[in-house]
Amino acid sequence: MKKMIAEFREFAMKGNVMDLAIGVVLGGAFSTIISSLVKDIITPLLSIILGRINIANLKFTIPGFLGSSPIVLSYGSFLQAILNFLVIAFALFLCVKAINRAKDKFSRKEEAEAAAAEEETTKSEVLLTEIRDLLKEQHTEQ
Repeated sequence: MKKMIAEFREFAMKGNVMDLAIGVVLGGAFSTIISSLVKDIITPLLSIILGRINIANLKFTIPGFLGSSPIVLSYGSFLQAILNFLVIAFALFLCVKAINRAKDKFSRKEEAEAAAAEEETTKSEVLLTEIRDLLKEQHTEQ
């Protein structure tokens, strides 16, 4: 039993599992923010454009057969979900693009530093070679 607990602890503390857990929590929080953005800002703006219609309340009602209750197709909720998805996807696209831009900028900076260090090493080698040659000349003159 102790071995299984130790294995579970090792599994749970691996970087990938912790990264995934953090991603899920942040994703949930991000989803809440985006849902609020769509519900509280974008949807009211669209309702102004569409003539004060709330997208989420759009529905189509089919009369019931033989006295049964009517069938309601709430396609507005579906459209709202699509809108939420598109806004979330676009926001994630912008985040990934910003992260990739930062990574590229950091990579270019590292490459420039490496090139400068290599150039500096080359200058040092040139100076050492000149010193060696001067010492050789002094030694042969004596």
